Amino acid sequence: MITPVTAQDKKSFIQWFLNHYRLKRRESVWILNYLVNHNELLTNVHFVRDVKYCPRGIMMTSHCSEEVPFRFYKNHLVTTDAEKSFHEIRLNQDEPLYLQLNFKKSNQHSYYASVLEENPFVPADYYITNHDKDLTKQLLDHSLYEYKKSKLMNEIDHALDEMNHERFKQLAKELKELEE
Repeated sequence: MITPVTAQDKKSFIQWFLNHYRLKRRESVWILNYLVNHNELLTNVHFVRDVKYCPRGIMMTSHCSEEVPFRFYKNHLVTTDAEKSFHEIRLNQDEPLYLQLNFKKSNQHSYYASVLEENPFVPADYYITNHDKDLTKQLLDHSLYEYKKSKLMNEIDHALDEMNHERFKQLAKELKELEE
């Protein structure tokens, strides 16, 4: 079971983040400071990856990242207007708000990982690429081939032990077909 992230943990992380990273948009700093000062709002804040899939989310980026500076997502609409998003946050404080912070090596940062939650809106096959599917198929095909080959070799050994010439010829033919 995953332990829920407390409002205090989120607050501490945001304060740490603001002290260690400079955001590309000053409005991002205003929003984060607003969140820090409203504990009841922090209970509805969730740090996630791939915020673009969330019904209501914000992506903020620090200067050390190549990502876009700011995006606000609401029901498949996207805006870069931070003031509109700030107004939306203030008006709808009871709705879940999903945050994605982009900074250098964020996927390797333990403090960020401690407040990061699973994004429930990411499509099930999002992380599976066609290349992954091809590799998986190759692995399964190879495993099946090795299993069939091993089974045939054992049956051939058994046929030899019993001196069953007909069975041996049949199994040897199957093995040859498998290897082709």
